[in-house]
Amino acid sequence: MTLVETWVQTPLAQAIGWTLFHSLWEGAVVALALAVALWAIRSSRARYAAACLAMLVMLAGFGFTFARLMPRQRSHVVTIARAVSLPAGFEEPKIPVQHRAADFLPWLAPFWMAGVVIFHLRSLASWMAARRLRRTGVCLAPDLWRERLDQLGAQLRLSRPVTLLESCLAEVPVVIGYVRPAILMPVGLLAGLPAGQIESILLHELAHIRRYDYLLNLLQASVEGFLFYHPAVWWISGLIRAERENCCDDLVVATHGDAHEYASALAALEQNRWSAHEAAPAATGGNLMQRIRRLLDRPEAPRAVLTPVLSAAILAITAAVVLTAWQQQPQVSPPLATPYAKWLNEDVAYIITDQERAAFKRLPTDEEREHFIEQFWLRRDPTPDTPRNEFKEEHYRRIAYANQHYAAANIPGWKTDRGRIYITYGPPDEIESHPAGGAVTYPFEQWLYHRIDGVGTNVIIEFVDTTGTGEYRMTRDPSRRPTR
Repeated sequence: MTLVETWVQTPLAQAIGWTLFHSLWEGAVVALALAVALWAIRSSRARYAAACLAMLVMLAGFGFTFARLMPRQRSHVVTIARAVSLPAGFEEPKIPVQHRAADFLPWLAPFWMAGVVIFHLRSLASWMAARRLRRTGVCLAPDLWRERLDQLGAQLRLSRPVTLLESCLAEVPVVIGYVRPAILMPVGLLAGLPAGQIESILLHELAHIRRYDYLLNLLQASVEGFLFYHPAVWWISGLIRAERENCCDDLVVATHGDAHEYASALAALEQNRWSAHEAAPAATGGNLMQRIRRLLDRPEAPRAVLTPVLSAAILAITAAVVLTAWQQQPQVSPPLATPYAKWLNEDVAYIITDQERAAFKRLPTDEEREHFIEQFWLRRDPTPDTPRNEFKEEHYRRIAYANQHYAAANIPGWKTDRGRIYITYGPPDEIESHPAGGAVTYPFEQWLYHRIDGVGTNVIIEFVDTTGTGEYRMTRDPSRRPTR
């Protein structure tokens, strides 16, 4: 068993897998609520706040679900080994392993963790590229524009000093930095556009600084990295970036007063659009044509706003329906064609030998199968001269007892670990049961057999319920009981 296979069986992997599954429908609900709210909201600031709140709710929902699914106590306590444990020669009965859909959810955990690492490394590389852009190929802007920038900053009530640089690498104006913010202007732009348009562009960048958009953009990228698998996250994130630009546009128009001149400035910048560094808010961020239409009060034709939301909802609902339907299917082998298959795979699954099983499968007629079954029970009858077959009666009594007392989570009692041990070896001589578990252990039972023919004496077999569903699974060593 590899390290990954071992890790996915831990409570942490199970909690992550179930959290990822639940986050699908949780995120779809949040996105649907946001879409409904956006229909009624027209203010860019309110729409931006609603989108940010939706993103935080999705992240909080992920964290809350994960906290609820994780075991409450995870202390590691080494239990004292008993003097008696399973003998080295002990082998549990072999039956085909049946898997449920929920068994595969923990496998989502390593893929999710790998995705989180990749997306955060991508964000880190983008941030480093933006920082390098500030130090490479830059020079101070002319004094005239630096003084004008200070005046515009005072007009917006900015308390932090802002550096104005000209860059030979930046293709459009961009803000870099939070503690010491700087505005990078492409070389020649300050001299190539009318002064009124330049001031509008500078006001837009100062609005980003005033609103702390550089820092918020980094936090947004971090959330995207954690919830990268959810389409609703990318839809909401796109809304946040679009409304962020709209908020800055509104501030420019409210301060400068000329929407047409500002729209002309944005159109001029479109030829030099720059989108390589997501960590830095730029004047041409978002859908530029939508922003220009909005500034000029010429709305575009209605679009299907709910399309990405409905896509996320359909994805979440489909995943839930598939998982639920798979779990609710009887956890048995493929449909049995004849009662002889049931007899072979269920009634005598634990006591028939491999040679007998192979011989039974080769029989061509039902008559031969009936004769085989008769001889099978006769060979095990302790009193063949009497009409009763005590072995057969005891065997079916054990099956009935196991089905009545050991069934759990859609698994018939005869297929559980306790059921097959009970059917194979009979009632234990002693049972030590702890249905509530302990401070740091799961619920468990220990069965003591004074003697098992062919196995040994004083055999202790332990069963632990690690899932909380009542399904006790056999452990190999009582001294190594899983802890919470």
